[in-house]
Amino acid sequence: MIAEGFNSIWFVGCGNMGGAILQAWLDNGLDGAKVTVIKPHQSPLPGGLQSQPDYPQKPAPDLVMLAMKPYQLDDVAADLAPLVGENTHIVSVLAGTEIDILRAAFPEAGKVIRLMPNMAVTVSKSPMILIGETEDAPLKDQMNALFSPLGRPEWLENEDQMHIATALSGSGPAFLFRFIDALSFSAAELGMDRDQAARLALAMVDGAATLAAGSDVSPGELAVQVASPNGVTRKGLDVLDADGRVNALLHDVLKAAMERNREMAEEAKA
Repeated sequence: MIAEGFNSIWFVGCGNMGGAILQAWLDNGLDGAKVTVIKPHQSPLPGGLQSQPDYPQKPAPDLVMLAMKPYQLDDVAADLAPLVGENTHIVSVLAGTEIDILRAAFPEAGKVIRLMPNMAVTVSKSPMILIGETEDAPLKDQMNALFSPLGRPEWLENEDQMHIATALSGSGPAFLFRFIDALSFSAAELGMDRDQAARLALAMVDGAATLAAGSDVSPGELAVQVASPNGVTRKGLDVLDADGRVNALLHDVLKAAMERNREMAEEAKA
């Protein structure tokens, strides 16, 4: 059963990402009665749940999901920190907000964990990237059980890697969407109906991703296997590979996103 061991879960904020996580949990059998959503304004929530503007006057929850905007942390902590103790774990999806900032905001809380999902939680396909302030094997197992229905949990070795992981996994879907759009645009420019090109590009990426995920060899090796010498695919790959251009392009893309995430972390400390 999902959320086993967590009898009370508070969502602080429930926008796009928080709502996607909550919906995925409910779809996987979470009892909505365990959930309290705290946000200042009413808006539609998954499972027909209703939010409330104030924190409950009842025992501290087992888990708090911080899913508001990062700039709201100080205001949230002022009201929430007195209500949580060592039996309340904090999981934060706040971009650029590092563990030491979260610990300072909630000094009496249990363990503090950062989570970086992407919007593929809606189809249970998001890497669930996690980093905790301490190595706690039982807690890791509990978090793996909680988040694995939404995608594959991946624990980082150190928090600095979160900047890279955010660029790769958090922002990655947008980069891939742009690539798919560019494929269909280019096919249309070469003479195909744009809607048909879009359908073919989506179907191709879906199939290729499934193939790569189930393969025993790397995507790079799969590309080599697909490309016959002097064949159609090889000619296209030669364009991508010329002067290392595709690697250089994606290096610059990820670096720009990573550096912005570092900047946000520094801004949060200011």
